[in-house]
Order: sequence, then C-alpha cells, then structure tokens
Amino acid sequence: MSVDKRDIENKAIEVLKTIYDPEIPVNIYEMGLIYEVKVDDEANVAILMTLTSPSCPVAESLPPEVEQKVAGVKGVNSAKVTLTWEPTWTKDMMSEAAMLELGLV
Repeated sequence: MSVDKRDIENKAIEVLKTIYDPEIPVNIYEMGLIYEVKVDDEANVAILMTLTSPSCPVAESLPPEVEQKVAGVKGVNSAKVTLTWEPTWTKDMMSEAAMLELGLV
C-alpha cells in the first residue's frame, strides 16, 4: 500500500493550525513556527519547528503536544518534532493572516 504523502502532509498541517502558543492568539503554523513538515514512505511525519524564543514558557510542553496531535492524524504512523533555533524566529515569518489577527498590518 502506497502512502499519499501530500494528503498526510495536508492533514498534519490542518492539525498544526489547531495548536496555539498560549500567550499568542494565533496558531503555531500561521505564526511561522513550523519550518518544515516531511512525510516519508512509511507515513512517519518529521516536523522542524522553532519557538518565539529559547526561553519560551511552553518550550517543554509544546513540542510533545505537536508530536501527539500529528501522530493522531489518520494515516500517520509516527510524528517526531525537532526544535531548531536557526533561523531565529522573527515576526516577519508570520503569515499575513496572523499579522492581521495581531494588528501588525
């Protein structure tokens, strides 16, 4: 059985859009915190993400929440989050919708 990588990636992104940094009323995907979502041939999802700062209060809880929710997507075998600080997150990485939501446009 072949894996529909694009379908799984799209479903994973939809789930990522339901996860919020508790301090900011915008989801982590629109915030630009998700740098990459990759699906392999076995339906394992690898997520490269960052946080707004290394001292972010949710640094301990947010990555496991992302893994758990993406792993729960139908068709996903497993999910693994890798945190990175390169490139450093800036508000320029936010989507236009996120900037509008926060009144930055």
